[in-house]
Parts: sequence; structure tokens; C-alpha cells
Amino acid sequence: MSIPDFGLGTFRLKGQTVIDSVRDALDVGYRAIDTAQIYDNEADIGRAIAESGVSRDELFLTTKIWIDNLGRDALIPSLKASLDRLRTDRVDLTLIHWPSPGGAVPLADTLEALAEARAQGLTQQIGVSNFTIDLLGQAIDITGAGSIATNQVEISPYLQNRKLAAYAQAQGIRLTSYMTLAFGKALQDEVIRDIAAKHGATPAQVVLAWALRHGWAVIPSSTKRTNLQGNLKARDLRLDDADLARIAALDRNERLANPDGLAPAWD
Repeated sequence: MSIPDFGLGTFRLKGQTVIDSVRDALDVGYRAIDTAQIYDNEADIGRAIAESGVSRDELFLTTKIWIDNLGRDALIPSLKASLDRLRTDRVDLTLIHWPSPGGAVPLADTLEALAEARAQGLTQQIGVSNFTIDLLGQAIDITGAGSIATNQVEISPYLQNRKLAAYAQAQGIRLTSYMTLAFGKALQDEVIRDIAAKHGATPAQVVLAWALRHGWAVIPSSTKRTNLQGNLKARDLRLDDADLARIAALDRNERLANPDGLAPAWD
């Protein structure tokens, strides 16, 4: 199954908040949900899905392996625990959440364990997150061309990650954009708001449409049903070349996800 263009992000959402977000998202038409072991919300998401009545076969579930579980002996047991929390026998995509800090766990060990998880049917596809060009190249060398389904990275109008995007495209790897709205900062941008007014759209729809136009998958989150519903309409918004040029000019290499001890040497 190819990675859906549009999914629901669940970073920082827990308990009843994430249950309600997933429930509303499924109700208005979302069928892809992105989570991670470190989000501590897999069990809540599993409950929301179970109570939604939506068939598992209609869904595309993504989870991410935390750095503590990247070792060859730890990865598969940790993924099985994630599946138990999600109340499913498999996920559609499993990612390395962050590269092992300082290379403490060899990348080959992690990717070989991921490949074994795929062979066992625990995950349909495998991929990476927060990988640089160098790390992505290493992953391709280890797994072979075509094995890495996506690299999930921060991309927003203020961090357009052009070098990485060009490299991934050349390798046939699709990027998944997170923090696409720059934690809401992009929604207040005068350029974005002007383009939104021109099209009779919301600023969020403009930014998401921009990302989709570049071929990236997006996973915005929201706790408001109206915003969840509105964000989906970005799929129908067609920005013109002038709009794209104005957004391109907003790039200023402003990175929001750059945790000490985790972040690699970015491109």
C-alpha cells in the first residue's frame, strides 16, 4: 500500500484528547494515523480505532521505534508491544524515529531487525525519520534500493529542506512532512494569509496544499473537528506558480525540532 497523501499526526496528544482527535478524524474521512512509541498514546489510539467501527483494512497505521529499542534484540519485541497497544496484528509502516545518538547502535543492526519485522508480517513497510542525506544514503546501501518507504522530516515554509528533498526524490524515496504548519506560526504569516484570501481558503489549507504540491505526504494534527475537516480540503486547493514562488521565498532554515542529544548534523 502506498503512503497516503494525508494523515493525522498525534504528537503531544494523549488520553481523551487523542481519543477524541482520532475519533473525529476517522469520522470526517481520515484513514491514516501517525504515532510513535515515545508519544505514549498508542493504547489510546488503539482504543479510539476499536471504538470507531472503521475496519482495520481501511486504515494506514504508522508507528516509530524509539532510540532505546533500536538494538537488534529489542526492536521486534518493542514493535510487538506497540501492536498490542494499538490492538492490531500489524502496522502499515514502521520508522526509525531518530538515528541512534552517536551511532551507539549500528544502523545496519536496526535496519536488519526492521527488515525481519517486515518479513514476519509485523509491518508492511519500513522507513526512517529525521535522517540526513548521509544517513539516508547509508540506509539505502544497507537495505537496497526501494526498501525505504519514506523519510519523515520537518518541512515547513520556513524550513524547506531543499537539498534533502532533491536527494530523496532522486532516490525514489517520498518525504513525509511533519510540523508543516510550523507549530501554527505559518498560519499567522502575512504571505500565507494573503494567498489564503486570494483563494478563499484557510492559511492551513494553503500550507498543506503547498506541501502536497511538492509531492510530500502530510500529517497535521488538530484537536478541533472543524480544523480536521477543513485541513482535508487542502487536497482540492490548487496553488499557482506565483503562490509557490511567494512561499518559496519564506525559507529561512528555521528548524523547530532540534533536540539536544538526538539531532544529527543536519544538511
